[in-house]
Amino acid sequence: MVTFVVMTLVLLVAPTFIYPVFLMKALCFALFACAFNLLIGYVGLLSFGHALFFGWASYVTAHLAKIGTVSLPFWFGSWKWLVIPLPPLSPELAILGGALVATLLGLVTGILAIRRQGIYFAMITLALAQMMFFFALQAPFTHGEDGIQAVPRGMLFGMFDLSDTTTMYFTVLVIFLGSFLLIYRIIHSPFGEVLKAIRENENRAISLGYKTERYKLVAFVLSATLAGVAGGTKAIVFQLASLTDVHWTMSGEVVLMTLVGGLGTVFGPVVGAFVIIAMQNYLAGFGQWVTVIQGVIFVACVLLFRRGVIGEIAHILRIRL
Repeated sequence: MVTFVVMTLVLLVAPTFIYPVFLMKALCFALFACAFNLLIGYVGLLSFGHALFFGWASYVTAHLAKIGTVSLPFWFGSWKWLVIPLPPLSPELAILGGALVATLLGLVTGILAIRRQGIYFAMITLALAQMMFFFALQAPFTHGEDGIQAVPRGMLFGMFDLSDTTTMYFTVLVIFLGSFLLIYRIIHSPFGEVLKAIRENENRAISLGYKTERYKLVAFVLSATLAGVAGGTKAIVFQLASLTDVHWTMSGEVVLMTLVGGLGTVFGPVVGAFVIIAMQNYLAGFGQWVTVIQGVIFVACVLLFRRGVIGEIAHILRIRL
């Protein structure tokens, strides 16, 4: 917990020295990476479709915060839309709505994919994510390639004006720290120990009487929900939800962040997210070469730092101690 306190103190004073919008983006993706790491790092399930939960939570949050009215598809001879008129929601309710949709999508995706393992599991999640990407391209409320723009930040709990950058930053920080502590508690709970046992040897966990598919499904849904919180928060911060959020490259980015920081480590995804976002931000002048640079760093990490940045540091400290 000492490391957590140090991280919190650094993030509290960071806006004094670093552009707050950059920090908010990094924190949103750090939460996304932590949610993904809960699945791959502690259960051993590689999902290539996590942009599904991040992106759709972003769309739903943006829509609820800007318009409020909900349109639900239903089948009546042909696909039609059921319109439920609602006023625009406050940011906390909009993010909650986005997280709820991510939870439902995680449940459906998990039920369909959780019985498969390895590349088959990864391909099912990718296929479902791509299906929902094309749905987002065609759905009326997403506005296609234009996305949902000019999303109002609103008043948090009716008291805090999120149009103020400082207030918005500390709101994002509280969301990140709260979610990070929740993930930490899950990892270090009896439930988390069972997840690690499944990762190490699922057959042995089954022989001990654990219904591993149920544990994996719960972990998948939790990961999807937290990814949804990250996506919803990102939509409020940048006042935008777009196809980029649901594209397969977003799923690739979160894999990259997790591996660079350290797979199966608590703080690794946070470091990995900050590294990748910093590269995208400060190397933007190189244009498309940023992707090439990211690829080189990824290959270097795989070859030289297989445990990731935090994983290698922890390994060196254990050897010296």
